Amino acid sequence: MRAIDRIQRGPFRIGLILLGLLLPIAGWAQSQKIGYVDMKRLLDNAPQVAAGRQRIEAEFAGRDRQLQAERTRLTELEAREARDAAVMPKAAAEALHREIQTLKRTIDRTIVKLNEDLKNRRDEEMNRRWPVINDALIEYSRENNFDLVLTAPVLYASPRIDITDEVLARLQARAESGGPR
Repeated sequence: MRAIDRIQRGPFRIGLILLGLLLPIAGWAQSQKIGYVDMKRLLDNAPQVAAGRQRIEAEFAGRDRQLQAERTRLTELEAREARDAAVMPKAAAEALHREIQTLKRTIDRTIVKLNEDLKNRRDEEMNRRWPVINDALIEYSRENNFDLVLTAPVLYASPRIDITDEVLARLQARAESGGPR
């Protein structure tokens, strides 16, 4: 069998065909303007999101203080039980133990409810802020003639195509001008 026949029939031929198909795609991709946005950094640093975070913290501050007061009371009761249970009448020691168990269950329920309410409020706040963030990203992309903007997770994005800072600057300017929040 001649060497040329092996080339035409073997994996080399398949490779040549694939290369022929991929070259036009590679040429197209090089002529396009592609950007990347680190959405985690964008959402962590956008002033609109930060304002919502502050509002939520203020809203939940009272409930958090109440939870801390209950935890402090539990700590005091547990210290009292550890210190005095041996010298207390049996009925009093059992009543103290029941009170501690009831308070623990109450605290656990409060934590679950607080976390659930906090998650719901964060989701509500993000849903309110998302259109402004999304619009700023789309406007920037259109104004700068981007053909494709990718968001995380990506395997790798060169800092050269990272437009996160520019979009953050746009959101900052919007927040300072009193525009859509």
